[in-house]
Amino acid sequence: MASNRHLGRIVALQTLYEYEFRISAEDKSASVDDILNRNLGRYDQEIEDTDFVEKLVQGVLNHQDELDDKIRPLAPEWPLEQIARIDRNVLRVGLYELLYLAAQVPPKVAINEAVELAKAFGSDNSSKFINGVLGTAYRTLVEESADASTEVQ
Repeated sequence: MASNRHLGRIVALQTLYEYEFRISAEDKSASVDDILNRNLGRYDQEIEDTDFVEKLVQGVLNHQDELDDKIRPLAPEWPLEQIARIDRNVLRVGLYELLYLAAQVPPKVAINEAVELAKAFGSDNSSKFINGVLGTAYRTLVEESADASTEVQ
């Protein structure tokens, strides 16, 4: 199942990357559903949990503004618009998993998977950058939120 989900994350990342690229190029025919279906079709024998992939893509897109707002203060010296498109999408996927899929994906797995995506698709320094930002996100957004909810009122 782990390798299946890893491949699913790759498909989700490719879909998000292509969709963002086409939207930025003002491609009026860009449809995330069409892109996702095409990408999933390439791996229909390998990916059993297509719901997970669809949840990642739709979740990132539905929460993109919120995710971006949470990423900005985590990497203040790197304006989000200047971060490489692939790294920006890896961060969004990883942060979405940390914040919304914690019941299905342990935090260390979400971060590790994002780092692996960055190693495979990003530049030489992408994996360190992704690890640093998502590690900070985990400490400040996930752990502190959990600590606050367990405090006696």
